[in-house]
Amino acid sequence: MNKLYSPVKNKIYINKKKKPVRILHIVGTMNRGGIETWLMHILRQNDPEHFQMDFLVHTTQSSDYDGEILALGSKVIPCLHSRNPLLYTRNFRQVWHQHGPYHVAHSHLHHYSGYVLRMARTLGSPIRIAHSHNDTSRPDGQANLVRKSYHSLMKHMISQEATLGLACSRNAAAALYGPQWTADPRWRVLYYGIDTAPFAQLVKPDDLRASLGIPPNAFVIGHVGRFMEQKNHHFLVEIGAEVIRRRPNTYLLLVGEGVLRPSIQEKVAQLGIAERTIFAGLRSDVPQLMSGAMDLFLFPSLFEGVPVALLEAQASGLPCLISDLISDEVEAVPSLLKRQSIDQPPQVWAATILAMYQSHLPAQTQENDPIQRQSEICIRQPQALSFMQKSPFNIQYSLAQLEEVYSG
Repeated sequence: MNKLYSPVKNKIYINKKKKPVRILHIVGTMNRGGIETWLMHILRQNDPEHFQMDFLVHTTQSSDYDGEILALGSKVIPCLHSRNPLLYTRNFRQVWHQHGPYHVAHSHLHHYSGYVLRMARTLGSPIRIAHSHNDTSRPDGQANLVRKSYHSLMKHMISQEATLGLACSRNAAAALYGPQWTADPRWRVLYYGIDTAPFAQLVKPDDLRASLGIPPNAFVIGHVGRFMEQKNHHFLVEIGAEVIRRRPNTYLLLVGEGVLRPSIQEKVAQLGIAERTIFAGLRSDVPQLMSGAMDLFLFPSLFEGVPVALLEAQASGLPCLISDLISDEVEAVPSLLKRQSIDQPPQVWAATILAMYQSHLPAQTQENDPIQRQSEICIRQPQALSFMQKSPFNIQYSLAQLEEVYSG
């Protein structure tokens, strides 16, 4: 049987200690992304009198969430030279002695968690958590011999040093803790939770689209994710170009930043769809964009854990076309999701998108009528939101389960 944290309802945590439990989250940066967004949901809901959370990052540059973290009474602590074990060890120890000690070391660095948790043990942390946020089995299998040796060493260190291992899905657990992960009581699945409140707010679609330069009667395919190989943007814009060829009033709305954005912008220009593609950058209003600006969510990722953006899309009531490489655990609202083989060409994906769009419109709706189309979304969205609120993907479930972990 797969081990999952069961939902905890009406749980009241009583901190018997005089001081709050101190937790150090170890992450790369606190820019907008799935892991970071989930951590911010946790931080906003957390009671600092019970749990004090700080964030160790591998950069001195300002990140998107830094200001809010500081405003909530937590720290963002730079620790540089993560690629140099000797310098990183020195810096990590300095952070621990200056800002700690910490009762809990919670590492979100996948394989590198092995090294981080070994340092945390030598510094006296009694609770050391590795957290797998991705099913990396596909890229790990394609790694060269040196990289595979590194993976093997880090997995061994995680096995030796972690007092607990969390994963966002069963596949993500197997990727980091091995195919027999269920045999070890330390390894568990903890689903991400999202704050559903923003998805219940009213949105003015015409105003929102106008601010983005999108006509009110356009068909908008949306995507939220970092511009990185995992998200498969090159394939995504090829799909978009094919849909635009068949339905000229289509727009692509791409939310996010990343190292591959310039190459994707170049490819969009080569495909001749630059005037139909909106690069929205990093946004704090993703729930509003999904609810008011997008008609369909496209997510052809090469690998994932449980992507937060896809959970948010379902909370918005958006039809979602996703790759067949994404775990079925993400299906909080199954009626909204359809899978497509990543091996199928863009033409097949485009045909599926247009068929999905038509199927989600009632028979009497004129497809070019934005008022009728938005009315259909407004009818569908409360039902989807209700599913999310009752699912393990509600932030209250994540928070209650983490409280149990941290207080142990």
